[in-house]
Amino acid sequence: MESNRLRALLKQALLTFTVSLILFGPISGLVLAGFSFTNELMRAVLLAAVVTAGRLALSLFQISSLGRKLTRRMAGNGAGVTVMTGKERSPLLVLSLLFVAGLSLPFFADKYLLGIAILALIYCLLGLGLNIVVGLAGLLDLGYVAFYAVGAYLLALGSQYLGIGFWGALVLAPFLAGLFGMILAFPVLKMHGDYLAIVTLGFGEIIRLVLNNWLEFTGGPNGAPVPAPTFLGLEFTRTAKQGGVPIHEYLGIAYSADYRFWFLYFVLFLVVCFVIYAVERLRVIPLGRMWEALREDEIACRSLGVNHVFTKLTAFMLGASTGGLAGVFFAAQQGFVNPTSFTFFESALILAIVVLGGLGSTAGVISAALVLTILPELLREFAEYRVLVFGILMVVMMFWKPRGLVRIKRPAFFPSSMKEGIGSELSFEGKAEAGR
Repeated sequence: MESNRLRALLKQALLTFTVSLILFGPISGLVLAGFSFTNELMRAVLLAAVVTAGRLALSLFQISSLGRKLTRRMAGNGAGVTVMTGKERSPLLVLSLLFVAGLSLPFFADKYLLGIAILALIYCLLGLGLNIVVGLAGLLDLGYVAFYAVGAYLLALGSQYLGIGFWGALVLAPFLAGLFGMILAFPVLKMHGDYLAIVTLGFGEIIRLVLNNWLEFTGGPNGAPVPAPTFLGLEFTRTAKQGGVPIHEYLGIAYSADYRFWFLYFVLFLVVCFVIYAVERLRVIPLGRMWEALREDEIACRSLGVNHVFTKLTAFMLGASTGGLAGVFFAAQQGFVNPTSFTFFESALILAIVVLGGLGSTAGVISAALVLTILPELLREFAEYRVLVFGILMVVMMFWKPRGLVRIKRPAFFPSSMKEGIGSELSFEGKAEAGR
């Protein structure tokens, strides 16, 4: 028994070393020097040896008693969803404290931290939107960044050609992005899995290439400027640039560049809270139930009379609308947009937020968005290894929590007959107590 196990470990080590050497050889074993290259194969051999040693250590740990216990516990983390019993305490107090803490953040954070908070909230919006499409409806979308770009360019180009301001773009962006979501959804209604992912990936690239090559309209690689946001004619700049009044002059206070960040943060925070409430309400109404049923088994849904066309269209359009909202805030914060901000990497990052947070879990998506936006800033001093650390953490997460940071909690629904039975039992017990 031990000899077989040892033989299997040696085969695994040899295979790991060979594959690692093949991968690391061209990357780190050959160093370019002008038009020639130098041989550094020993570096690749050392890296392959380190990977092999780590794989052997992990295998030995897995066959130990502690490793077997942890493996069983991790396997248990992948089990289904958590169905609520109806006896849980209301999280209203905790949510109220979080809401107050979120509103008070600008009074304690500086401009740098507030910028990170705004970026985290933007990714929260993007994650919540993609969670409708991927997490609830089960439709793999790799081109979600296209709707993000639609919202950002609506503000930039709308102000340039139509005089649309921040508030106008905030109202129009969900409708325009939803229209693009409908245009994408119609051709892919009969596609599933990898085919759907490829088509949506192509859609995202088409939008980026159009923005990059339509020089006369979008500005191409040079991008387009975005006007500063205003509030009731009050501007957040030192001097009026859009025919309004600077807010510091109107209030009679000293000028500060933080006022614009405060304004964006407060509006974005309230919009995120509204979207969270809307998504949670959508999950428990029949439409949300149809999304989840479609995700589990589309054939069974169609056999039961569920309109799969309407269900998919609503998922794509609502998810796209949320992405358009996020794009408006991104453009307003940056003050400038260009196509390099809307690459496939952004779509992959948003998808990672949804998967790591937990498919269908609102709280998980918010937690993952905060982690994946704040973590790169914390690792800025290790810029050369930041992506490596990021990848290692993702792999560890997939082993530790394969269903994401937060498992889905599904509310319990009782049939009306059961409720009546419970009510009659309680009334009978109450009468008996009164008789005694």
